[in-house]
Amino acid sequence: MQLQGELASRGQYKVHYRNVLHAFYTVGEKEGLLALQKGLVPAIWYQFVMNGTRLGTYQICINAGITSKPDGSKSFWRSVLAGALAGCIGASLASPLYLVKTHLQAEASREIAVGHQHHHSSMLQAFRSIYGLHGVVGLWRGVSGAVPRVMAGSSSQLATFSLSKEWLEKHFHFGPHDWKCTFLATCISSLSVTVFMTPFDVVSLRLYNQPVDASGRGTFYSGFLDCVAKVLRKEGPLGFYKGWTAVFLRLAPHTIFSLLFWDELRKFYFATFPTAPG
Repeated sequence: MQLQGELASRGQYKVHYRNVLHAFYTVGEKEGLLALQKGLVPAIWYQFVMNGTRLGTYQICINAGITSKPDGSKSFWRSVLAGALAGCIGASLASPLYLVKTHLQAEASREIAVGHQHHHSSMLQAFRSIYGLHGVVGLWRGVSGAVPRVMAGSSSQLATFSLSKEWLEKHFHFGPHDWKCTFLATCISSLSVTVFMTPFDVVSLRLYNQPVDASGRGTFYSGFLDCVAKVLRKEGPLGFYKGWTAVFLRLAPHTIFSLLFWDELRKFYFATFPTAPG
C-alpha cells in the first residue's frame, strides 16, 4: 500500500489495494494465503536484532539515570533522546535484514505488482545477490531512511510508554508492578508511534525498494531528503500516510506485546537479581 502510486499524483495510477481488507483479499486471491507471510524469516531476524539492541540500550539508559530528572521522576525530553539513541543503534545494525525483508515483501505477481520488483528467491539468496553486486555497502543501502524511521518510532514509543505508565500509576492507583497498568500504557504508546513513525516508514520503504544502477546508487532517490521532497511534490502531504491503517494494525499489537513482555521480563530479572542496577 505504501508503494502503490509511487511518485504519481492521485488518480494517475491503478489502485490494486483499496484498503487493508481489500489488500488481504487481493493478495490471498492472486497469490495464495502463504503470500501474506512473505519476508517472514528476515522480519523475525530483524526484530530480534533491532529490538534486542534497542530495548537493551534503552534499559542501559534507564539504569544510568539518563531518562530521569534529579527528583527521580521521568523526564520527557530525556526519554525521547534515549529512545532515539537506542533506535539509531538498533536500526543501523539491523538495516540489511530490513532491506531484504522489504525486497521479498514487495515482490508480487504481475497483475498486482507495485513498486520495483527485485526477484529474490530467499533471504540467503538475496544477501548473496546484493553482496555479490554491490559489496558490504550495498547491504546497508537505505540505512539513511532506516535510522530516522526507527529513531522517530523508538523515541515516541518508549517515551510515551514510560511517561504514560508513570502517569497511570500516579493517578489511577494501580498496585506496584501491575500488568494492567503496563497494558494501558502500551495501548497509548501504540497510537503515538503510529502517528510519528508512518511518514518515516513510507520514506524508508521507498529508499530500500528503489532500483539501483550499476554502481549501487538509487535511480529514484538520491537520499532521505530527496525522497521526502519528491513524495511531497508528486503525492502531496497525504502521500506520507499511505497505508497508515495497516501500519497501525501492525504496530499496535507489536508495541503492546513487545513492551508488555519487556516489562514483565524486567520484573523477573530484578526479582531474581535484586542488587542489579535500575
